[in-house]
Amino acid sequence: MDKFKTILNIANKQSGLSFGLVTLLTVGGEEIFSDVVFKCPCNHLNFNYSLVFLLVPALALFTLSFILSKKTWKLVTGLCRREEKVCGSCGEVKPLGNELLQISTFVFLAPSTWIAVALLNGVFIECAMTGTNTTMFNSRLCKGREKEADCVEELHTFPCEKVGKVPKNVRDEVLLTLRAESQIVGWLLIGTIFLSQLVIRCLARCWSPLSYLQLKFWRLYNQEENSVLNSYTAERARELANRNVESFFNNSKPDSVHIPLNQDWQQISSLYMHPNEPEKQYYSTLHSFIETKKDNTSNQPHPDSTSSGPQEAVPQHTAQFH
Repeated sequence: MDKFKTILNIANKQSGLSFGLVTLLTVGGEEIFSDVVFKCPCNHLNFNYSLVFLLVPALALFTLSFILSKKTWKLVTGLCRREEKVCGSCGEVKPLGNELLQISTFVFLAPSTWIAVALLNGVFIECAMTGTNTTMFNSRLCKGREKEADCVEELHTFPCEKVGKVPKNVRDEVLLTLRAESQIVGWLLIGTIFLSQLVIRCLARCWSPLSYLQLKFWRLYNQEENSVLNSYTAERARELANRNVESFFNNSKPDSVHIPLNQDWQQISSLYMHPNEPEKQYYSTLHSFIETKKDNTSNQPHPDSTSSGPQEAVPQHTAQFH
């Protein structure tokens, strides 16, 4: 289990490895379904049965990809109650479009891989196409073959190799034709996936405000920031939980624990677009929040300049739980 978690952590830090891991798991799942679970009924249910096995797992992977994407939840959490909606204070739709594009690139990978591998395998298509009720399509499969009329009538039994009036070599030829057509579509789908990924990456890089090396630094920074933020959040949550439990059992007054305010959490959770101003080298909403806070603090007058008496400094981002 620890080794599996280690692999997932590495995959999360490397986008290419993450895509490869998702593809590998999808291919393995399809092989298990087609070899072990899928059994063509060889009757009037052929088409519906195969369509369910082809599309429902793809829909499940599509939904699961949305659920597992952290960007999805960052986008929708609190969206209906946010006054400034998803774009924070930017007032533009560009960061939203960029975020949706990144989510879609990951979300469509698993279902597209499932369908492509299923088409290359050909088992689902063999069962589905032999169970269609389209006379024109069935006649095309059996046209010019031995015992053509019997072929059309017994077409739905071909995947199960049931003995009938049609010779075995004719059944094999029909199934081979269906598998070849399925594999052609599968390879075309794979080519389309790779080509679309290339186009999306080229367009994203073409409109990127950063150079290649700076973009690489930006990604490395985001990975490290997320790692440190998760670690520090867990540590502070543990500190707060220990304080509350200790105060409850000892019936004592709890100590003050510094927790960011709600508006601070909202600001660092909004979508981020790298500013076009060269002097603003911010690489995340958290980075921008800290730099802006530092600038605002430095511009505030010193307490001694407005009051001659001593003043007690009050933390601006402190929450006390009692």
